[in-house]
Amino acid sequence: MEKPIVHPLIVIFIGVISVSASAIFVKLADTTAGTTAFYRMFLSVLIMLPLFLNRHVHELKQLVKRDWIFSSIAGVLLAFHFILWFESLNYTSVASSTVLVTLQPLFAVFGTYFFFKDRVGAKGILAMAIAIGGSVLISWGDFKVGGTAFYGDILALIACAFVTGYMLFGQDVRRRVGLTTYTMIVYTVSTITLALYVWIKGETFIVTRPMDWFWFVLLAIVPNLLGHNLFNWALKYVSANTISIAILFEPVGASILAYFIFAEKLIATQYIGGSIVIVGILLYIVDGKKLLKLFQKNS
Repeated sequence: MEKPIVHPLIVIFIGVISVSASAIFVKLADTTAGTTAFYRMFLSVLIMLPLFLNRHVHELKQLVKRDWIFSSIAGVLLAFHFILWFESLNYTSVASSTVLVTLQPLFAVFGTYFFFKDRVGAKGILAMAIAIGGSVLISWGDFKVGGTAFYGDILALIACAFVTGYMLFGQDVRRRVGLTTYTMIVYTVSTITLALYVWIKGETFIVTRPMDWFWFVLLAIVPNLLGHNLFNWALKYVSANTISIAILFEPVGASILAYFIFAEKLIATQYIGGSIVIVGILLYIVDGKKLLKLFQKNS
């Protein structure tokens, strides 16, 4: 495997910052979950299409049957992840929804072991436990057992399972297929899946409020083409586990944005939880021995 031109952790960090705005754009758009998800993916495909046709379309001939199947499954999983997560935002807060939808390590640990025999050591498990604990603490005051908030929480949790599956299938394909080609296939399959969903559900493709187009374009460019594309790039060099643990930082960014835009107030447990999430992430990605040697060298 060739050496990356940029450290994957830097790329993942930029991706996490980008996807943190996703929930905000979704709540600002005044359309159904299916319609919002469809235009997010459809516009992403349109923006990528010229680059793909000009430089990468020939790569399709190099794909094997496994690549097509796994990429297609990833696209379907991504589509339903967006549908369920966007719908959850209609019932619960940004903080609760993003916390639950980013608890991917709970699923990724078992998935990467089952598919790739990718073991997670004691340090990794401890880091995940800390980060997950911090994520739950962020929205502790907002969890409601029963009512619409609980329904939204369940939708977000299922959406989390779907996006983890999307990452796992992508990890396999990205080791052989280029970023643009892989992303184009996944996003196209996802767009078709979402179009069928909107049609079957009887939702509309017609958008009457001009401002909604602005939010759709931002969803396509920032969380998708910048955020998810960066994650797809990183999958060639790191495990889905690493990306999953880093994405736990998303609730921190989303909660801060929700505070300023929707006046969703942050309480003490959310501040503390955000700090704990960061500690868990750092514990997972930082090599303690190398850090100690660096400190000793500079002291």
